[in-house]
Amino acid sequence: MRPDRAPISDLETLHARILAWYAGNARDLPWRLPPADWPWPHVDRPWAVLVSEVMLQQTPVVRVEPVWHRWMRLWPTPGALAAATPGDSVREWGRLGYPRRALRLHAAATAITREHGGVIPADLARLQALPGIGSYTAAAVGAFAFGIRAAVVDVNVRRVEARLVTGVQHPAPSLSAAETRLADDLLPRADADAATWNVAVMELGALVCKAATPACGDCPVRSQCAWVRAGRPEHTGPRRTPQKWHGTDRQVRGKLLHVLREATAPVPRTDLDVVWHDAGQRDRCLASLIEDGLVEALPQELFRLPV
Repeated sequence: MRPDRAPISDLETLHARILAWYAGNARDLPWRLPPADWPWPHVDRPWAVLVSEVMLQQTPVVRVEPVWHRWMRLWPTPGALAAATPGDSVREWGRLGYPRRALRLHAAATAITREHGGVIPADLARLQALPGIGSYTAAAVGAFAFGIRAAVVDVNVRRVEARLVTGVQHPAPSLSAAETRLADDLLPRADADAATWNVAVMELGALVCKAATPACGDCPVRSQCAWVRAGRPEHTGPRRTPQKWHGTDRQVRGKLLHVLREATAPVPRTDLDVVWHDAGQRDRCLASLIEDGLVEALPQELFRLPV
């Protein structure tokens, strides 16, 4: 047993309590519907799961759901998105933020279409080999789309398991090997239970074991929680600084992209110059958008989304 965490006692009870809590408290999110209840025969379910996982990175559910529905109407399969332009994906990404994710989805859809006959591979190694798909997304798609027994470790899972087992209020700023081993150790043995366990722990972190306001009285496993048993000690490690928005390059990039998303033809630089007062910052952000492949520069200082 590692010295930096408490013993994991009575795993069967832990699993049963969290899975039962999830069965009665899970949010009704469309990408979570099992194959037997999938209501859209024209929408490829593994693709729907993959798109949701990429959209949900650093973005709350309330903002993702309407955009996800729009994408599923437009591009219900990887082949449908691959037939569109990269600029179409950026345009329909809207204001979700971090728009390079739209380009990654388009690249993944193109690879799935060309290399896998339009069928998302049900294999973690082949999933991770897709462009823009890292270990987290591959594990999430494997678990939630195909029922593969794999630990899916997002920020909510890290926080729940840090409190539950390690006894600290917040996990370290970056995912550690010890956290990955812990997530693996906590997985139920059965593949189906393991897949549900992943999303159940995520949901517990999102709804109950919140970062700033944990509702320990509503937690189904508070009696097994090392942090609660220790008196809920305050975090003593480095604190995360909330990301600013106003005046940042992210804001300026968003303003520039908004003009290009709304345009039906290439946009002259003069139309972009008016979106931000600081010419140096504006030009730097435009150059970074071009470098990231989100914007194409044309002759005569015209700009457009990529085609």
